[in-house]
Amino acid sequence: MQPGSALVVEPSIRYAGRPDRVRGHLDSHGVEALAVTDLTNVRWLTGFTGSNGSVALLPDRLVLVTDGRYRDRAADELAAVGVEAEIVIGFNQSDQHDAFVAAFAGVGKIGAEARSLTYARWCTLGAELTLVAADGLLENERRVKDSGEIARISAACMCADAALAEVAPQLADGLTEADVRRELEYRMRCHGADGPSYDTIVASGPDHSARPHHHAGNRRIVKGDTVVIDVGAMVDGYHSDMTRSYVIGDPTAEQRHLYALLLEIQLAGLAAVTAGATARSVDAACRSMAIANGYGDWFLHSTGHGVGLLIHEDPFESPTSTAELRVGDVVTVEPGLYRVGFGGFRIEDLVVVTETGCRILTASPKDTPCPPSPPTI
Repeated sequence: MQPGSALVVEPSIRYAGRPDRVRGHLDSHGVEALAVTDLTNVRWLTGFTGSNGSVALLPDRLVLVTDGRYRDRAADELAAVGVEAEIVIGFNQSDQHDAFVAAFAGVGKIGAEARSLTYARWCTLGAELTLVAADGLLENERRVKDSGEIARISAACMCADAALAEVAPQLADGLTEADVRRELEYRMRCHGADGPSYDTIVASGPDHSARPHHHAGNRRIVKGDTVVIDVGAMVDGYHSDMTRSYVIGDPTAEQRHLYALLLEIQLAGLAAVTAGATARSVDAACRSMAIANGYGDWFLHSTGHGVGLLIHEDPFESPTSTAELRVGDVVTVEPGLYRVGFGGFRIEDLVVVTETGCRILTASPKDTPCPPSPPTI
């Protein structure tokens, strides 16, 4: 695929039934309507991708309020996905506020997204509307992905896989972390991605690779380094997420041991993913193995998280999670072992939860930490 080419993904996303799905939960939250102000939720609900918009989800209709920049785009995007809504244009913030409030005329309690609303906007809206916090209502519906969403996430995974396959053999060529990051992000676009899902992590050496979210810098990658590459692509708003770890040159006995242990831990995490399992049990499957092998204090973060329109979303596979995995959840399994002076390894796959386990969406090899040399583990 050539630079700038468009990636066409099928099937389409099923938007049309989403407003009614959300309406079905209003009573259980004690509200009559919903003020949708989080732009990610606006997009999931309507297909509108602009940078300014709020939706009034009413019992019998949908109203999207935005500004003049998006008059035609909003109409085109909603029509394209089969969402029927009244589109109201406010040419300044005051007009948009008035239009949004007017949409709720005659409605009693209105659910609002307290976690994403600023205090100032909550107060402004609350002066004219009866607001009730209804966080999680749309996020809970967003969790389970339809076939169109999974197709886009899969396409994003393929873009990242293809880019990493081209760049990983260059790791021993004296590149800096920033060089590798730039190459990966450029090549993902060449393979059809809209861009990276996040600032690509390239962490090398005994200190940088011990930092799970190191920001790639100008350190040159050298022989003996452990290198952690966390790379994801975005396609049509949907993210992918993958980590692979490497050793430059011949690995030491300690590097071999730690990588082999981490791979065993990650495979145990994947085996724990299935519909009906608790998210915390996936974390426990990985964390308990690290602890049993004496590396509990090397395990610095939770085992995984949901991925979709956001790179981090429900459910979170952490020791404190109360979530239960569902068919159609898309989650990461990404245990890591880190220690300053040694460096670190992380192995991460993105999977979709099925009735009998999970289907892995990321395809890059992970059975050796030693490219470009032949596999030795």
